[in-house]
Amino acid sequence: MKRIRFPHPLTLLVACIAVAAALSYVLPSGEYNRVSDPATGRQVVVAGTFHRVPQSPVGFFQALVDVPRGMADAASVIFLVFLAGGAFTVVDRTGVLQAGVDSLASALERRESLVIPVVGIAFATAGALENTQEEIIALVPALLLLTRRVGFDPLVAIAMSIGSASVGAAFSPINPFQVGIAQKLAQLPLLSGAAFRIAFLAVAVAIWIGGTLRYARRTRAAPSAGPPATERGQPLSGIRQAVVLLTVVAGFAAFVWGVMRLGWDFDQMSAVFFVMGIAAGLIGGLGFEGTAAGFVDGFASMAFAAMLIGFARAVYVVLADGHIIDTIVNGLFAPIAHLPVALSAVGMMAVQTVIHFPVPSVSGQAVLTLPILVPLSDLLGLSRQVTVLSYQYGAGLCELLTPTNGALMAIVAATGVRYERWLRFAVPLWATLAALGVVGVGVAISIGLR
Repeated sequence: MKRIRFPHPLTLLVACIAVAAALSYVLPSGEYNRVSDPATGRQVVVAGTFHRVPQSPVGFFQALVDVPRGMADAASVIFLVFLAGGAFTVVDRTGVLQAGVDSLASALERRESLVIPVVGIAFATAGALENTQEEIIALVPALLLLTRRVGFDPLVAIAMSIGSASVGAAFSPINPFQVGIAQKLAQLPLLSGAAFRIAFLAVAVAIWIGGTLRYARRTRAAPSAGPPATERGQPLSGIRQAVVLLTVVAGFAAFVWGVMRLGWDFDQMSAVFFVMGIAAGLIGGLGFEGTAAGFVDGFASMAFAAMLIGFARAVYVVLADGHIIDTIVNGLFAPIAHLPVALSAVGMMAVQTVIHFPVPSVSGQAVLTLPILVPLSDLLGLSRQVTVLSYQYGAGLCELLTPTNGALMAIVAATGVRYERWLRFAVPLWATLAALGVVGVGVAISIGLR
């Protein structure tokens, strides 16, 4: 049987925009009332207030206009991608990345498979702590350098980076953009149910890394060396390399501290990468001209990834212009009210998965769906903690698959892996993890997790 072949990522996203515009002619327009929530600082829906509004079909030209609007809406993310990509291009020009990869490969000689659990656990931890997604795009060149050096397929770079991060985020006990917002909306104590989540997080990460290891061993080829030194900068002294490396580590430390403690957003993260790139270039001997040239080349290398993020956001903009996002949510959740308690929880998880295609922001999905589901779960006698779990597992795991996830599509494109090839790898593991999520929901109901 002939395998399905998806079109170019940009073509696929344009098709999604066209489908979203067509749905605005078919589905009735509707909205929930919204109020400002002091706990999250966001606009949240008011349960039971869904109402019809005048039909707002999105025409051909308006759909085209929504593409630059999507780019503007995702501007902070796009600039993060540009500045982070520029910074890491500068760092690569100093030769530090190649030296680090060579050192790691030498240390793991004849034990190269350890690269996958080490890197995978690191990215899963980053996902669990702060929902790492777009930040990974800039690391793709270094990840490809590493996978080539040890003979792994480029798909492994995707799996052990954004794949592991998405799994870590979906099962996280602390991720502020998923479980943090969801627990606030459900009026649950932060970190409540943490031990339960950590147990399932460990199993989920083990499943994902195990699947990645199996694939890597099956497709492994002869290791290849990195690019010649003439394509990078001149070799640096050991002291200067160490200082450049410390600069990069300090940049990431500031990045993590700012996100976790100071509530930084993408703009502050972008500034950190900009400063890190300048400092690395000057310390690495590139000078102002070489550092500037590195940033320009980095911007160019990230242009396609940035474009995919903007086009993915445009899908949501079209649906919002047509006033059909709330219609979709209301139509999907209405049947759940008539299911038994256990089935309603699984139904919530399934619906959250479906909703994540038109609403690719996990935090946006939380403020859209949790205010509707929390009162419903109270009426059904379902624990609010279980409702949050259903949201986490449904929306979070969908990050592994959905073409409207701009970060995923950008990384897939940057590695040269076709989207359908990624799906052939990811879908079986996603199904296994979704089954684990269903088990988690069932166990939480049986033990009365609150």
